[in-house]
Amino acid sequence: MRIGVALGSGAARGLAHIPYIEAMDELGLTPSVIAGSSIGALIGSGWANGMTGAELREHALSVLGSLQQIASTYWSRSSFNLTRLLSTGLSIQVDSEGVTHAFLPEGFPDDFAELKVPFVAIATDYYAWREVVFSTGSLRLAIAASMAIPSLFRPVAANGSYFMDGGVTNPLPLAHIDGKCDVTIGIDVQRSPDPTLAIREPNPIDAAVVATEIMSQRLVDATVASYHPDVYVHAEVGPFGGSEFWRVREILDHASGGKDAFKRAVAGAIAIAELRQRGGAQ
Repeated sequence: MRIGVALGSGAARGLAHIPYIEAMDELGLTPSVIAGSSIGALIGSGWANGMTGAELREHALSVLGSLQQIASTYWSRSSFNLTRLLSTGLSIQVDSEGVTHAFLPEGFPDDFAELKVPFVAIATDYYAWREVVFSTGSLRLAIAASMAIPSLFRPVAANGSYFMDGGVTNPLPLAHIDGKCDVTIGIDVQRSPDPTLAIREPNPIDAAVVATEIMSQRLVDATVASYHPDVYVHAEVGPFGGSEFWRVREILDHASGGKDAFKRAVAGAIAIAELRQRGGAQ
C-alpha cells in the first residue's frame, strides 16, 4: 500500500505535524512519498530521512524548548560569520540557510539522493512569481528556500534565481503526491479564525498577518477541492502565533488531541483502497 503525505506551511504551528507522524508510526505505516512546504519541508525532510515521530518530537524539544535554547542553538550552530556580515551588511532579515543548518539534526544529509523516502520541497521564485519544486541536489538549500518567510528571512539565492517561502504559492502541496499513491494524506496547519477576538480593533501588524493567513487558507481550500485527498486534516493548532516556536511543548500537546481521529481516518482510507484494489483484480 503506497501512501503519500503532504505537509503544509504554517511557521511555528507546523510543529503540529509531529503528532500526526507519531500516529503513522503507531499504525506501522511509512510514506512512499512526502511533499513539504515551508515548515512542512523542514519536518518532512527529517521524516524522509528516517526519523520517527518520537525522534522528531525529541529533537524539536531539544532545540526549541525556550527562547534561550533557540538563541543558543542558532548562534552555536548557524553559519554566521564576520566575513559574511561585512559583505552583506546588517539586516533585520534572518539568514534562512543559517537557520536551516542550525536546527537540522547533526549528521543530516546534504543531498536529496541520501534520503530514505522520496521527498520534494516547495519554494517560490521571487521574480518569476511561480512555484518551484526541489527534488534533487542540495537538500539543505531546498529546505532553506522553502522556509524563507517573506520579510522575516532573506530570499535564498540559487541557480540564478531568488527563492522565498513555498507557502506563498502552495501551502499544502497535494499536487506532488496525487496519482503516485494508493492513499493520499494532506495535513493542513493553518490557523482557524477566532470570532471571539472581535471585541478589539486589529492593529496594523495583526491585520497584515491575518490577511496573509486568510489568503493561505483560501489556497489550501482550493487545493483540497482540486485533489480530494483520501484523508485531510486541519490540525489542532490552537491560538499559537506563527513565531512562537518556544511554545513547542504546548503546540505538540494541543495537536496530539487529534491523533486518534486521524488514525481512524487513515485506517478507513486504507481499507477502502484495499477493497478497490481487490475489486480491480477480479
